[in-house]
Amino acid sequence: MADWHPIEAAVEGPTGVWRMVDPDGNEYGRIELRRVMNGTELRYKVMRHGAVIGWAVTLRDACYRVHMAFLASHGPGGGAIADWGEKTGNQRSKR
Repeated sequence: MADWHPIEAAVEGPTGVWRMVDPDGNEYGRIELRRVMNGTELRYKVMRHGAVIGWAVTLRDACYRVHMAFLASHGPGGGAIADWGEKTGNQRSKR
């Protein structure tokens, strides 16, 4: 699946709005094309669960941001915590 990209999960409609849809057909994010800077530039507003999680210059980047937030929601928050035995009492004995 090296050729797959999150933009393939984007379903357009209405014009200027993309819904990010999982394989079951559930929307997990939304992207809206917006004019910013007094209407002189275009940006993609990136949303997940109705909250803005960022802005992007390209649709590709916007899809990537929503998809990464979707993937992060499937695991525990934060990074892995190494337990070298201090918390469980299984630390190495000092010789």
